[in-house]
Amino acid sequence: MNKDIQQLIKKLERQNFEVKQLKSNYYAVYLGKTWVTNLPCTPSSSRTIKNCKAALRRYGFHD
Repeated sequence: MNKDIQQLIKKLERQNFEVKQLKSNYYAVYLGKTWVTNLPCTPSSSRTIKNCKAALRRYGFHD
């Protein structure tokens, strides 16, 4: 798994987001019972992580 994704998952868990690993090498992020986004284990570009963080910010994530 990518180092940046690992750090992001730790930050998410500290901010009360729930992260579940899916079978397809993705992580599903939930806030309560609400699905927020999916995170890839191996992002294809730096924009991937930035786009995921943008989606998370819409639900109250602080980097």
